[in-house]
Amino acid sequence: MQKNRLTWMIGGPQGSGINASAEVFAKACSRAGLRVYANIEYHSNIMGKHSFYRVRVDEEDIRSYREKTDILVGLDHETLVGDGDHRRWPTHYGHLHEVNGGGGVIFDSGIGYEPPADRTDIRFYPVPFMEIIKRALDEVGKGEQARRYEVMKNTVALGASLALCEYPFDLVAEVIVGQFKGKRSEIGQLNVSAARLAFDHVRDEFDAKAFPYRLQPHRERKARILAKGYEVIAIAKLKAGCAFQTYYPISPATDESVYLERHQRDQNLLVVQCEDEVSSINMAVGAAHMGVRSATATSGPGFALMVEGIGFSSITEAPGPVITMYQRGGPSTGLPTRQEQGDLLFTLHPAQGDFPHVVIAPGDLRECYQDVFSAFNWAEQYQLPVIVLPDKKLAAVYTTIDKLELKYDRIERGKVFTGSEWTPYEAKGADVVRADGHGNGHGPGSGNEYLRYALTPDGISPRSRPGTPGGRYWSTSDEHDPDGHITEGVEMRIAMMHKRMGKLGLLSKAISKDQQYALHGPQQADVTAVSWGSTKGTILDAMNELADPGKTVNFLQCRLMRPFPAEDVERILRSAKHVVLLEENYSGQLGALIAEQTGIRIADRVLKFDGRPFSQDEVVAALRARLDGTVKEETRVVMTNVR
Repeated sequence: MQKNRLTWMIGGPQGSGINASAEVFAKACSRAGLRVYANIEYHSNIMGKHSFYRVRVDEEDIRSYREKTDILVGLDHETLVGDGDHRRWPTHYGHLHEVNGGGGVIFDSGIGYEPPADRTDIRFYPVPFMEIIKRALDEVGKGEQARRYEVMKNTVALGASLALCEYPFDLVAEVIVGQFKGKRSEIGQLNVSAARLAFDHVRDEFDAKAFPYRLQPHRERKARILAKGYEVIAIAKLKAGCAFQTYYPISPATDESVYLERHQRDQNLLVVQCEDEVSSINMAVGAAHMGVRSATATSGPGFALMVEGIGFSSITEAPGPVITMYQRGGPSTGLPTRQEQGDLLFTLHPAQGDFPHVVIAPGDLRECYQDVFSAFNWAEQYQLPVIVLPDKKLAAVYTTIDKLELKYDRIERGKVFTGSEWTPYEAKGADVVRADGHGNGHGPGSGNEYLRYALTPDGISPRSRPGTPGGRYWSTSDEHDPDGHITEGVEMRIAMMHKRMGKLGLLSKAISKDQQYALHGPQQADVTAVSWGSTKGTILDAMNELADPGKTVNFLQCRLMRPFPAEDVERILRSAKHVVLLEENYSGQLGALIAEQTGIRIADRVLKFDGRPFSQDEVVAALRARLDGTVKEETRVVMTNVR
């Protein structure tokens, strides 16, 4: 009997409500003091195609999914055996093969499914979904309307699952009621009734006590946050004082902006849905120049349209914006709703020429919270664009967090012109005379002038905000002199390039080491895994499973990608015994960055690019093979069956 360690999966056509039932299940487990990691896989069309939602529950911290499931709920035939279209390659096989021995399969008895005779290791539980819905409606005199309420099959599936693992029904009923408020409260009660009837049906018709998996409330219930990644990122923007957000709808980034739209009236925030991504980036840059903390959110195809605006931000030394760039499968439209870490090199070199910008790739939701908050400080202190690089997995994950806290919590606005930061120039009468002989009279007549792009010792010149007396300045996207006017002079070009590019050196010294990289595990190990972004949680889970005093694994997580902590990364890798690179892209983009910055080429690579994130099982298998010495230093690629 296994208690409080369970993977539950529900599958069905998009639009059938699997999201709602999975998230109610996750919320009920979280409120009972259990830890939850939930992820959804869905097609990029709107309705009809197969999708599924996994919920992994444990008493210990979990950060990834397992290949196998303990309870599979099938709302349709395809969830169990696939689409049956053998003309397609590869064939869609369904999820029955993913059920653990001893596990259970709950399915709608009305779909005409016959369990296979060769799967005697698992239990099958046919449940009359529509009959139960009709009984729930009969209680309120609406039984003849059962077909209108067919979507409640998801709630029936949830109630049946709870009975199978003997979970207290009242905890889930409370969550269901909380999902339907106001005028919709009657619908909430109908869903509770349907779930209760399904719960009773499984308990009465089957021997649930023989099922080897149990879920019970934790003996010490601790209050935890249950949140999705895009929500945490949006909250971090609010915490940092973001006042202006732009976007053009694109998955998976849209959810962040929609969440902010819902809260903008209460948070002193303006969210603008623009006509395209070109407008989005340029409006955000303009707002940054106006003195407010501004941001935009997009994904790869949208980011491709923002590149000129990013260069414009950098050469005009705008204090931002902060760009959250959610990675998904590419190129072009690619895999709009699937996972990939394929945009690292793109975000490192998004526009023509050499220019300073920051790229940081958080590995989990706690790091998302800190890095997004810090990004606004870096944008204003160093007057450049900052790109935060999450991915679809981080955006969509639904997981428990003990608490959200900021280690670096001060808001730093950087150098701001107040009306007294004048730069001396040769004066002639009441006019200020520049080196080219032209005057503009900005100064108070004493031979001083506000120079927006003054060549200061640290390369950071005070920025002016509209309405500041004496703070008017000229700005152009061409190369310019300290006063902002166009120049093509050799000495001025060299001076301005040094001024702008020198910010990266300042940043590399100012950003704390723990935001640049982390070495998880022992200082020395038999195998050193190297990765970045959302693979962090999966690798840490795999390390826990592989814990063995005789053979050790550590993990170098690269987080700050530009400016890159090359010296520290090189030091760690040169002292490592065996290094393996794990990435969710085809070419090993972090490996290319490490080779560029350190001269170290990581030959042993585990790369996954099928649009799905690494499972804990895949990473365990890859690392165990290295520990056992069964893999030599050559590229190895992991590919999973496409579902």
